[in-house]
Parts: sequence; C-alpha cells; structure tokens
Amino acid sequence: MRVLLLGGYGNFGRLIARELARDSNLDVVIAGRNAAAAASMAETLQRTAVARFQSVCLDVNASDLTARFAAMAPDLVIHTCGPFQGSDYRVAESAIAAGAHYIDLADARDFVAGIGQLDALARARDRLITAGTSTVPALSAAVIDHYHPQFRALRTIDIGVSPGNRSPRGAATVAAILSYVGRPLKMWINGQWRSVTGWQNLRRERYPHPVGPRWLANCDVPDLSLFVPRYAGVESVRFGAGLELRLLHFGLWLLSWLVRWRMLPRLDRWTRALKRISEWLQSRGSDAGAMHVRLGGTGADGAPLTLTWTLVAGSGHGPQVPASAAVALARKLARGDLHARGAMPCMGLLTLQECLAALADYDIRVDVQRERT
Repeated sequence: MRVLLLGGYGNFGRLIARELARDSNLDVVIAGRNAAAAASMAETLQRTAVARFQSVCLDVNASDLTARFAAMAPDLVIHTCGPFQGSDYRVAESAIAAGAHYIDLADARDFVAGIGQLDALARARDRLITAGTSTVPALSAAVIDHYHPQFRALRTIDIGVSPGNRSPRGAATVAAILSYVGRPLKMWINGQWRSVTGWQNLRRERYPHPVGPRWLANCDVPDLSLFVPRYAGVESVRFGAGLELRLLHFGLWLLSWLVRWRMLPRLDRWTRALKRISEWLQSRGSDAGAMHVRLGGTGADGAPLTLTWTLVAGSGHGPQVPASAAVALARKLARGDLHARGAMPCMGLLTLQECLAALADYDIRVDVQRERT
C-alpha cells in the first residue's frame, strides 16, 4: 500500500511516519514544502524501517495538486498540514481524483462536520474519505461507542484534554486554539443550543498521578456538533481543553475577554508571537498529559450511572495520542479489514481496542471509574 504522508516531518506527521515504519507492506512517501526536511526524515527512518520510504517536495496549496497526486498514484493520502479552520476540501478532492483513500487529523468543527459533501464523489471512486482521524472525534467517539451499551439512557457527555507543558506545540495547533479564543461558539446544553465563549467557563478537573489537577476552558471541536445527532437523547455535550501552566492558561483566559469585548481581533493573527512566548516557558511544568470522557445517565439496570474514562500519558508520549487513530486506520485499510466507503467524519471506523493497540508501546494507561448515585 502506497501512503502519501503530507507534512510527514511535522509534529504529528513524524509520529505517524515512525509508526508506519514498522509495517513491511507499506511504501511511505514523506511530503512537504521543505524538500531537505522531507528527505532527511525519509532517510533517517529508512535506516531501521521495514517499510519503504521516499520523499517528495509538495505544497498542498499548489495549483497543480491534483496532477501531482495522480503522478504519484498513492493508495492512501494522510493529511496532517493544519490548521484546518477555514480550509476547503481541495486536498481530499485531489485524493479522490487520484483514486486514493484520504485521512486527515483535522480538529476544525465545521471542516470535519462538512466532509460528507464529498460522499458522492468518494462512493463513485469506491474510496474512503474521512476527517478528524485524531483525538477528536475518532478516539472520543470510540470511547463513547464502547461504553454506550452500559447506559439505558445517555444524558451527558463531558470531555477534556490537557497536554503536558513540555509537549511540542506546532504552529497549526496553536493557530487552531487561538482561532476561537474569546469568540462565540455553540454548545448543546440542557437540550438546546446555547452560545458560549471560547476559552471561558473555567473548571477544574482532577486527573490521576502524575498529571494532577488541571484547569479547563471551552474548546471548539467537531464533537460538539457531531455527538448530538449521533447519541440520541443526549441533553448536554461539553468539551474543554487546558494548558498545564496556570500562567499560560489564565493568560489566554484574560485575552479571551479582550477579544470578547472587541478590544482585540482574532488572536490567531498573532500565532507566531504567542507560540514563541509559550516556548519560553516550555522547560517548566511536566511532560504528562491527560484526557477524560465522562458519561452520565441511566445505567442498564435503571439506576443513575456516571462513568469516567481517563487516559494518562507520561514520558512525553502524549502527542502520540492524536497520531494513533491515523496509524490504526491506515493499518486497517492496508490489511483490507475496513470496507467502509464514502465521505464521513471519523466515527465508528475504529474500535476503542484498535485505538489503544496503536498506543501499546507507549507510557499510556487508561482508568475507568463508575459512580452510582
């Protein structure tokens, strides 16, 4: 299977490439705008890889992208070059035209929710086109799908993510967060859509050691749109993200008020400057991060049930979590075990066991707590 990995030397691209290097039935092409970086990555991996690696200089914004894809004839395109906020579907359309499956790591709410508009094109070429093959909504949906049968009625979904401060931060990830800070977003609360403000509504979540308590704030992700129709009867869907250092977390919270009051424009125009400030403090804090998915409702026995699934990542392995779903899905396609076709958000394509299997070699553990009240 020939895999074209766009942004293969970036923060998440390199993690995906290192995992795909273990598969002898894969031919991986590391692609990006920096030819030297792509070549260096491919050469480094090839020294120990059982997969075959090549590199190519390729800009996803190129006017001849469709022709470039066709010339390389990939079986699968994995797109890691964010941010996806405000992006169109040119890359996915070029993949379809080239006869390739398509996976991306998008966390942009509208982009992931709207990928279905390519469904007819994808089905006509018998290909799978899926967006959001990452922590959200691929892993978060896999968790909920796994535990949903334990509920007679699922009423609330609360999800949170907090990476360690020493984790690398790419410009695309920073820009994605800054795009909604201080800006209104829709959240499903008590059975109706309500307007809340990005990076506000602070709350504290206590995670297991070595993470400990972290502050979270409103985060705009695809789950907020997708989970309401997916899980019938759910009354509230909440998603929060947090920065480990209080200085950074509350500093961004203060900036959110200035944007909300229109004293500042959108913060993503200052991505480079704010990213640089955060990097000055990168030696502080820890390399441990966490994610939780808390489900509330009525259990199968008719009694109230709250179930909290928590993932804790240590040893700096947290960034592997967003990359794991793409790895698992690529392997599943290569084995011929995934027969879904069409264009869709990445939900229901991977089981929770498949997602966690892609993380088996890392310092990552999972805990499940059940409370009956």
